[in-house]
Amino acid sequence: MKMPHTENVLERILKRDLRYTEEAYFFVREALDHTVRKLENHRHISGKELLSGIREYALSEYGPVTKRVLSEWGINECIDFGHIVFNLVNEGLLGKTEEDSIDDFSGGYDFAEAFEQPFRPSAPLACSLDAE
Repeated sequence: MKMPHTENVLERILKRDLRYTEEAYFFVREALDHTVRKLENHRHISGKELLSGIREYALSEYGPVTKRVLSEWGINECIDFGHIVFNLVNEGLLGKTEEDSIDDFSGGYDFAEAFEQPFRPSAPLACSLDAE
């Protein structure tokens, strides 16, 4: 899915910031759209709200391989989402308020906990191998 009227701008971003792939930018944009659609009334969302929406969207799209897919795109922690968002903001492709900061994406959640834990068994299965 291409972001409308963004190919040249995205090319500039990708040449300037080599950390993330083109897919990472498309994913963040799709996750943003997903997050906004879930709201009762469309409004600006905070970095923390976007992180939550990204997590939900990523898990629904990629399931147990989410962490690996994100890593292949250069995304290994929440601040990476912030760098992508602010690259898009700096090019005028996304808006921000005075309160928005890249620091909103610092910390966030632990990727292993957020993207692997939901697929781990909740308790070890007990096996009995008693010989008769």
